[in-house]
Amino acid sequence: MKAAALVLVLAFRLTACKPAGKVDTAADEAAIRTKETAWMAYYNKHDANGLAAQYEDDAALAGTGAPLMTDPAARKAFLTGFASDPALKVDFASDRIIVAASGELASSRGHYTMTYTDPATKQPKTEIGSYLTVYRKQADGSWKAVEDFTTAGPAAGSNSGK
Repeated sequence: MKAAALVLVLAFRLTACKPAGKVDTAADEAAIRTKETAWMAYYNKHDANGLAAQYEDDAALAGTGAPLMTDPAARKAFLTGFASDPALKVDFASDRIIVAASGELASSRGHYTMTYTDPATKQPKTEIGSYLTVYRKQADGSWKAVEDFTTAGPAAGSNSGK
């Protein structure tokens, strides 16, 4: 009995002392770039369900002129209305992705061009701007947005503010 307990304690200590696996931040960055390409496709396919699936349940979504949305129902209602706009066309790309050394969080800062129907004029309107999205790695290794903010205005270039 004592020998078995000693073996368990020794095994636990060896496991606890084992260094954690190194995070492959380059692979995580590539995964986020791939995710953002798919995310843009959901916009351009007008797929509200695909858009809503990009967020964790407690995520925040904020856009120019829109209220902060912090629950799934509010995000889904907004994204459903947004995706139903026949004039909707979105193009965005990251200028900088940072993956935390822990591999648990990442951020993507970039620029966008978006065409949508202006509610005031009922005519297509094109907007440019910048975005910042914070991602959290999921248990299955995928990434979901926990903070997603856009702001209209001249977009920063890829060399700005690095």
